[in-house]
Amino acid sequence: MTDCTLCGLPTESPVADADVEGSFCCRGCLEVARTLDDPAGADAGAAETGPDPDEADGETAFLAVEGMHCATCEAFLEARATDHEGVTGAAASYATGTMRVTYDPERVDAAALPDLVSGTGYDAARRDAGGADDHERTGRLLVGGFFGMMTMLWYVLFLYPAYVGLGPAFRLVDLGGPAGSYLLWNVAVMTGVVVGYTGWPLLRGAAVSLRARRPNMDLLVALAATTAFGYSVLALLLGETEVYFDVATVVVLAVSVGDYYRERVRRAAAGRLTDLTEQRADAARRRTADGTETVPLDDLTPGDEVVVRSGERVPVDGTVAEGTAAVDESLVTGESRPVRTAEGDAVVGGSLVREGGLVVAVGDDAESTVDRLTELLWRVQSDRGGVGRLVDRIAAVFVPVVVVLAALAFLAHLAAGAAPTDALLTGLAVLVVSCPCALGLATPLATAAGVRAALKQGVVVTDASAFETAADVDVVAVDKTGTLTTGEMALRERAGEAAMRRAAAVEQFADHPLADAVTGATPPPDAAVDGFETHPGRGVSATVDGERVVVGTPALLADRGMTVPDDLLARYERADAAGDVPALVGWDGRARDLLVGGDEPRESWAGVVTDLSRDREVVVLTGDSHAAAARFREHDAVDEVFAGVPPEAKAEVVERLRARGTVAMVGDGTNDAPALGTADLGISLAGGTALAAEAADAVVIAGDLRAVPRAFAITTAARRRIRQNLAWAFCYNAVALPLALLGLLNPLFAALAMTASSLLVVGNSARPLGDGASGSDDATPGATAAPSPSGSD
Repeated sequence: MTDCTLCGLPTESPVADADVEGSFCCRGCLEVARTLDDPAGADAGAAETGPDPDEADGETAFLAVEGMHCATCEAFLEARATDHEGVTGAAASYATGTMRVTYDPERVDAAALPDLVSGTGYDAARRDAGGADDHERTGRLLVGGFFGMMTMLWYVLFLYPAYVGLGPAFRLVDLGGPAGSYLLWNVAVMTGVVVGYTGWPLLRGAAVSLRARRPNMDLLVALAATTAFGYSVLALLLGETEVYFDVATVVVLAVSVGDYYRERVRRAAAGRLTDLTEQRADAARRRTADGTETVPLDDLTPGDEVVVRSGERVPVDGTVAEGTAAVDESLVTGESRPVRTAEGDAVVGGSLVREGGLVVAVGDDAESTVDRLTELLWRVQSDRGGVGRLVDRIAAVFVPVVVVLAALAFLAHLAAGAAPTDALLTGLAVLVVSCPCALGLATPLATAAGVRAALKQGVVVTDASAFETAADVDVVAVDKTGTLTTGEMALRERAGEAAMRRAAAVEQFADHPLADAVTGATPPPDAAVDGFETHPGRGVSATVDGERVVVGTPALLADRGMTVPDDLLARYERADAAGDVPALVGWDGRARDLLVGGDEPRESWAGVVTDLSRDREVVVLTGDSHAAAARFREHDAVDEVFAGVPPEAKAEVVERLRARGTVAMVGDGTNDAPALGTADLGISLAGGTALAAEAADAVVIAGDLRAVPRAFAITTAARRRIRQNLAWAFCYNAVALPLALLGLLNPLFAALAMTASSLLVVGNSARPLGDGASGSDDATPGATAAPSPSGSD
């Protein structure tokens, strides 16, 4: 016995060809090896890529953290969490306000996790997308806005006329007199409120950055504001009248307004996650012998029955045991139309009962799809990804460089003969204008917007790397059964009534797909069935009411001493050649009739393949025969079809295809999991209850094949948005920093320019993200059709 060179399966009768090196278990594996690269080269290429690093061991919890402003906050909170015994890992994202904590439940109480990172201006809460109340931020901004307005009004009426050299007739007050001194100290107090109260989060962020030894943008802003304020207070004490409280006020307010708007956009970007989090069920009404009892979800076990009334959410995945209802699954699938659900139907945990009532038998996992989906989204929202981590490293180096440049600019202008105040203003302008706010926001906000836009279309992005990979895909490998087809066998040709009744009596005991199609078309009769036998690869037989009935191939009927008329044999061969699944039904010594089953293509498959083929190569994989794949091979958009490929070999096929470029694999998420994991981008088509199942893929589709091109469009548009943001952030700093160094930029204008730069990035991320198949950034969101059934090869 030898092993197949492609898939590694042992085989007693290997298939070989003089033109192809190796031996194979089947013709499909041989054809793959003939078409693609040699096995040795493929294996070597695969061996060069090491495994991904393992995540920390333990259970995972997700926190919403209020008060994060930058990458330094992330590093500080991560270090703070992992300093506690029992916490094995932590990852924070300031742009989305989330934090993922991995911990040992035997050493750390999950309820205590928020307390581990709260304090020093940070407020953490478990799975609450909003974190702390927004009233405090709004209050600080309102107070700062009032006193800032008064400060600038005093400047416009009293200080600026004196500073620009207007004569005494144009001045409302003499700044050198008692009234002027009173006015200036009023301005100092009002500015102190703006800097100390409204600017407190910035000052705290600067302190945190120093404690974490990672200078950040808050440090730049705090240095600029406190330097301007401190210099001005010192000038007043020395009897000077030219002060720069206006610089401190504008810097703090400009940055605070930008932070406030950014927070609003962040909350909107995480809005779908908020919906999922807030609408999760936290208890269930379990049926008991004496009635019902309300219990926590953790107390439910498989087989328990829970009562769900109109207006309530189904707590966990399960099957309807009693009742009928209209169930809204839009929170999970994106489909807005309620689905009529009755006894025996599967229901999704998290779906809403709109009309009627149900008794639901808890499923095997006793979990909710919404819970799993929420966890996936928290994970991707707290992941900074490759580009995000690169930006963090750049920002960490950029800030200390800017501080040094500001000091050098001050000294250089001083040495060149500039007045000390002018040199100071130049240094302040360098500090303010160079804040890398836009750079830090560029990636995470666009990613959050992409997650939100995708989820609205029934597309769950489970790995942030999808936004960086999808646009580079060169080859899309699509599994046939369960993906391009419904995955469910249906009868294309019925036999006569007598043959159907006998076939159903036998097939009710079989476990192959054709048996389900037969019994679904004709309920098994009330007949005595004895001596059931399975004949692998050929059919089944049994005695029905004392008469031996055989359902299967001509060879099986012949072995049982039955004759096959020529017309039935010809029909059988035609159906077999067409890729369908025919079966003869025989009794009383001969074949009596023929039934034909087949896996129906999804209605949208042709259009989807056409969309996918734009700028990409499309390859179809199937374990079925070449005849069964003929319709797909004939489509102009399909570049290649590999038929007869066993499930075990699909991952190897994908590995070989990677020699042609970046590969995306689209499958139904069951036996395609190894292939999905091997591909650079895995896209899984899943039914509602399997939507958030553990799988080695980066994108999960809620059953609608038409969402696959939309997934490519959304992820590609999100990456385009990320690059736009990064390009603007770098260009802004490339232009603004030299102007500030040359003394051509006033600190007031520097603050406004820095804020405008950040708001431009935030606004660009907040724009509706394209989600149509065209991939346009401005595409109008379309409705997601109801999920189609999915199956497997």
